[in-house]
Amino acid sequence: MAKLINTPTVKLGVVGVSRDCFPVSLTKTRLTALMKALKEGGVKAHKCSVVIENETDAVNALAELADKGCNAAVIYLGNFGPEGPTTLFAQRFDGPVMVCAAAEENKAVLASDRGDALCGLLSCSYNLGLRRQRAYIPQMPVGLPGDLAGKIADFEHIARVAIGVTHVKIIGFGPRPQDFFACNAPIQPLYDLGVEVMENSELDMQQIYHAAGEKVDRIRQVARDMKEELGEGCAYEDLLPKLAQFEVALLDFMADNKGACDYAIFANKCWPAFESGFGFVPCYVNSRLAGRGIPVACEVDLYGTLSEYMVQLASLEPATLLDVNNSAPADVLPRQADLKGAKAEDLFMGFHCGNTCSDCMKTYALKYQLIMNRLLEGGETPDITRGTLEGQIKPGPTTMFRFQSTADGVLRSYIAEGEFLDIDPCTFGGIGVVAIPQFARFYRHVLVGKRFPHHSAFGFRKVGKILFEAVKLLGVDDISVPLPPTTLYEGENPFEVFG
Repeated sequence: MAKLINTPTVKLGVVGVSRDCFPVSLTKTRLTALMKALKEGGVKAHKCSVVIENETDAVNALAELADKGCNAAVIYLGNFGPEGPTTLFAQRFDGPVMVCAAAEENKAVLASDRGDALCGLLSCSYNLGLRRQRAYIPQMPVGLPGDLAGKIADFEHIARVAIGVTHVKIIGFGPRPQDFFACNAPIQPLYDLGVEVMENSELDMQQIYHAAGEKVDRIRQVARDMKEELGEGCAYEDLLPKLAQFEVALLDFMADNKGACDYAIFANKCWPAFESGFGFVPCYVNSRLAGRGIPVACEVDLYGTLSEYMVQLASLEPATLLDVNNSAPADVLPRQADLKGAKAEDLFMGFHCGNTCSDCMKTYALKYQLIMNRLLEGGETPDITRGTLEGQIKPGPTTMFRFQSTADGVLRSYIAEGEFLDIDPCTFGGIGVVAIPQFARFYRHVLVGKRFPHHSAFGFRKVGKILFEAVKLLGVDDISVPLPPTTLYEGENPFEVFG
C-alpha cells in the first residue's frame, strides 16, 4: 500500500491543572503516572512542564506547547482544577482539546489527598459552555492512568480528523452538474468549519492538462508505474500516457495552489463533456490519488470528497466514494452466505465507475465505462470512455459515512458500520456487496428521509466511534446511526414496525 501523504501528523501535549486549595503535588504525581501509561500504550505525547493553577500558568503552558509544535492538547484534571484558567487554555489553544480527570486510586488517598476531579470536571464543562468552546470529553472521562491512556489514543485519531478538516482546501473543477442536485449544497458551512474552497472551470482543467504535456520524463515514469500496478489488468496500454499526463497535472496544480492550507483534496467534473474534451475517463487517476491520501470526488461533490477525506483521516487508510446504488438480487447470494448480522433486505451494492484504489479491491483491471459508452459512443468499440478501474471491492469491515449541508445551510451527518461481503457482484464497475445491520430502515428514514445525496464515503476499518466524536467536535450534533428494531426513527410508523 502506498504511503498516505496529505495527512496531518498529530503531536499531543498533555497539561495538568490544579486548584490552589489542593496540593499541586497531587496533579504532578498523577500526571507522571499518566505519561507512563501513555508510553506503555505506544502513545507519544509531550508532558507540559507547567501545571495550570492560574491564568499566567495558562499563558505559559500555551507558549510551551506552541514551542514544542503540539497541535492537539489533553487537559488532565489531577485534582478539582481551576475552571477559569483551564478553559482559558482550551479557548486559546490552536487545535483540538480533550478534557479528562483523575479517579481516586485507593482508600489511602481518600484520607487527605482526595482530588475531587468528578466535581471539577462538572465545573470545567460549565465554563467551557460559557466560553462557547467545544472540547472532546470521552464517554468515561474520569479514570486511572491505564483507563485514560486508551481514551487519549482515541483522541489522537479524533484530533487528526478535526485538524485535517480545518486545514484543507477543496479544489473543484467544473460546475456542479444539473442532474446531480445533491452536489449543489451551499458552501457557507464549509467556510464556517475553516475549510477553504477553490472552484475552477473545466477550461482551467484543460489548460493545466495541456501544460503538463511538456513534462515528458515524469509522464513516462507515471505511465510505467501505472502499467506495473495494473499488471495483467492493463487492457489499454496506449491510454496510459494520457492518464499519466492528467495525474501529473492534478498533482502539480495541488502543489501550486494549496496556498494558506496544509492539505488539499479534489471534487471534479468527470462527465459527459470531459470525455470528449480529454479523450478518456479520469476514474483510474482518481483512484491512484485516493490511494495516496488525496481523494478526488466525481461530479464536483464537495461534501463527498470531504467525507472521504474524513474517513481516511480516521482510519489512516485510503477510502472511497461510492453510490448507494442498487439492491442485491437473491440469485447473487450464495446459499450459505454469511451476511454479518444483516438480513437480505439490508444488503445493497456500493458502486462507482472506477475511483476505488487498487489496494482496496479484490480484483481490478483497467476498463471502459459502460454507461458513458452507451451515451457518448453509441455502444460501439470504446475509445474516449476508457479509463475506469473496475472489479470487486475487497471484503472486510467498512464504515459508511456522509458529512453534508442541507439546502438551507445546516450541517448533518450519518455513520454506519458493516462489511463488504466476499460475493461476486455479477456486474460492471468498481463495486461490492455491502451488509449493514438494520440498513433497510436506516436507508428509508435517514438517507431518504433526511434527503442525503446518493454518494457515501466508505472506509475499510470500523471507525464509527472516531468519526462520531470528530463530527461532534466540529460542532455538528445531527448525527444519524442505524437504530435497533425496538427504537423508532423520527416519523417512522409504529403500526408498521410493531404491528
